[in-house]
Amino acid sequence: MSNLTRASRELFRRPADECYVSLEALARHCRDERRESVDRWHLPQQLRAKPAGDGLCLTTGTDGDFALNDWSFTQLCRLSGVSKETVNRVSPETASRVLLETLPFGQKPMQVMTTGAMVRSIHGVSYSRLWNADLLDVVEQYARDFQPPPAGFNGATGLYHGEQDLFCFLIDPAGWIDIEGEAFAPGFFVWNSEVGRRSLGISTFWFQKVCQNHIVWDAVEVEEFSRKHTGNIQESLLRIQQSIDSLVRKRDARKDGFVETIRKAVGARIGNDAEEASKFLFKQGIPREAVQKAVTRLQVEGKPFTIWSLVDALTQINCQIRFAGDRMDADQKVAQLLALAV
Repeated sequence: MSNLTRASRELFRRPADECYVSLEALARHCRDERRESVDRWHLPQQLRAKPAGDGLCLTTGTDGDFALNDWSFTQLCRLSGVSKETVNRVSPETASRVLLETLPFGQKPMQVMTTGAMVRSIHGVSYSRLWNADLLDVVEQYARDFQPPPAGFNGATGLYHGEQDLFCFLIDPAGWIDIEGEAFAPGFFVWNSEVGRRSLGISTFWFQKVCQNHIVWDAVEVEEFSRKHTGNIQESLLRIQQSIDSLVRKRDARKDGFVETIRKAVGARIGNDAEEASKFLFKQGIPREAVQKAVTRLQVEGKPFTIWSLVDALTQINCQIRFAGDRMDADQKVAQLLALAV
């Protein structure tokens, strides 16, 4: 098992205005952004940076002037082969002259993506964009039962979108199943960038706990796929779909198996009296005090000594344990009793 920290890193680096309260709200924003965006193709010598207030704007051929955000300004500096930090230290007039003299000439057009009056990215012809909205269409269609994890300590939701990229952390809170006597639920991370800041990718897993820092604890069966934005990136949506579908199918199959385990546990009688039930629990490593309380509880309630009734009684008793670590250890021992019903 491993602890996954990717979502925790996102939680600590995202400002409040990049957090979304629901997948629906995030998807709606991404669809609006796609609708308002335009790809403009111009030769590099047709791009001109010029002063605009305290900063720069970019003239794109005959399309007019557009503001630059931090990411597109960074890309413009890279295209010119000059240091962003150096350009930031001089006046807008000097910066425009520096970029004018260093922007390359070429016969291959540049891909300038604008949203409204803002340049969001500048790429060469080899870059292939995948819209966040297209990715979230797949997520909404194939992960219907999944939702964001409980809010982080700072209110972060696990759903993020900024000027550079998108990241989603989703879990199925009702998808708990038994794997070798321990409880796990399915979840996944999915990420993308429309502006070339990061790859497209997904990571699926089964986990036992998510803390308020959004660290995913005790994850198993972690599977990851990622791809750069080149070639026919749209084909990667099929891989994303397959990853989510595989996770859902495995969840459903395991839930069916877990239900069958419970059914067998309900009918699996452990002896005919308290003494035989107590001996059975001692052999499984259950503490003597917990055994005595569980057996007494079943006697008072007049319930039979089955694996299920003993598990249920012990689980309720464990809720009274003060320390979380001790309680977790006790719960794991109780959960292992269910495997004996198979």
